[in-house]
Amino acid sequence: MMKLNQIADNPGARKNRMRIGRGIGSGMGKTGGRGGKGQTARSGVRIKGFEGGQMPLHRRLPKRGFRNTSFAVKLNEINIGKVQAAIDAGLIDTKNAIDAETMVKAGLMRRKKGGVKLLGGSEFKSKVDFSVFGASKSAVEAIEKAGGTVKILKPKKEVDAEPRGKNKRKALEGAKGDGKPKGGKPKPEAVAGEAKADAPAGKGEA
Repeated sequence: MMKLNQIADNPGARKNRMRIGRGIGSGMGKTGGRGGKGQTARSGVRIKGFEGGQMPLHRRLPKRGFRNTSFAVKLNEINIGKVQAAIDAGLIDTKNAIDAETMVKAGLMRRKKGGVKLLGGSEFKSKVDFSVFGASKSAVEAIEKAGGTVKILKPKKEVDAEPRGKNKRKALEGAKGDGKPKGGKPKPEAVAGEAKADAPAGKGEA
């Protein structure tokens, strides 16, 4: 039987720290892994992307697009398996619709943030109604299979009646070119339409 004083780590799991600057025989002496003299041999150096004073590449290149980090909706992602476990434990009342506040009270999350997104991949057997910001396809299928419903609170994306910006410019260019893009080659639909118009009339047509 093994005793406490016989417990040991695997061979090679614990290694001694390399002591630098302790003579050339150690393989890490003299410059101690810092190379020759100059700026990079000192501490506190930040020269990544520095090109000697000329405009660096990351500033010369054009910037496109945007990041929605500052105004992105922060959601709580909850698996329906955790909701089912909370129902089985009696932490959630199935008589009322389950929303973000209900899940916070049940201890499934600390705060509701911008809402809740339900994720599937687990078994769900309770007949309950959900009122959440979003839900995956598998989660909705599992809940509806158990006899429940899912109300999605996420606002629907509005579609512009007329194209705007770059899309508007493309639409105008397409209208001017009669279906011909910038390259000069006509679009397949335009070619098919012209071929139909040039085709000879059939026997039944006069």
